[in-house]
Amino acid sequence: MSPTTLAQPETFRLPTQDELPCDDDIPMETQRHRDQMELLINTLLSWLEKRDDGYVSGNMFVYFSVEQARNQDFRGPDFFAVLGVPKGERKSWVVWQEGKGPDVVIELLSSSTAQKDKNEKKKIYQNQLRVPEYFWFDPFNPTDWEGFLLEGSVYQPIPVNDQGRRISHALSLALVRWQGTFKGITATWLRWATLEGDLLPLPEEAERQRAETERQRAEAERQRAETERQRAERAEQSQQEAIPKLLALGLTIEQIAETLNLPTEDVRRIAGV
Repeated sequence: MSPTTLAQPETFRLPTQDELPCDDDIPMETQRHRDQMELLINTLLSWLEKRDDGYVSGNMFVYFSVEQARNQDFRGPDFFAVLGVPKGERKSWVVWQEGKGPDVVIELLSSSTAQKDKNEKKKIYQNQLRVPEYFWFDPFNPTDWEGFLLEGSVYQPIPVNDQGRRISHALSLALVRWQGTFKGITATWLRWATLEGDLLPLPEEAERQRAETERQRAEAERQRAETERQRAERAEQSQQEAIPKLLALGLTIEQIAETLNLPTEDVRRIAGV
């Protein structure tokens, strides 16, 4: 009897973003939610253009455990940002492939997701993903806005400061509630700002700012040229008035030219000689 040959166990390999599902066919609840997500993402994308690293996205899967990947039991956050990683396109965010999870997560509340976002997802971000900062915001009820900072192993509230901002220490930016019009909707939106309170502009806002700056520069140049022209006119008028008086005092053309620091030809032209 020949000895029994034992089957060798297969080597387990973690799946990559190309092998994991990246779409669950679940749409955003409302246009307002979609636009709010776009506002947060696009303003931070412009900010990231000045950095050599970083990634920002939303409404995409974030994989943090093999069990979760197997069960496909967790839909990604509405917004998340990661610093210290290479730029580039991703299909999903795979923590074991990237080497780290998000630095900041924001969930946009709705009547159907609020309880899950405030409880189940908050626990996932705190206990499993260990996200340093977690915020939630209700686009239709902007008073329902909270932030949390991971201290040790527990989320602690991030209070609103005296300027009405919540500070993201992970990004060195602030979140503010902005009353304005975006995509034709006038509402209170959540936006990124500098620590001094200046809003991070959308690409179209940045372009308008550049155009306005160029318009102001051109206007300043026009005013400078006009001021110079008027100065030259006043100087010539003064010379025209001075030259006859100096001639009457007996000064020669050459002496007048030297006194007024003018070419002799200009003195003769003004004097009419």
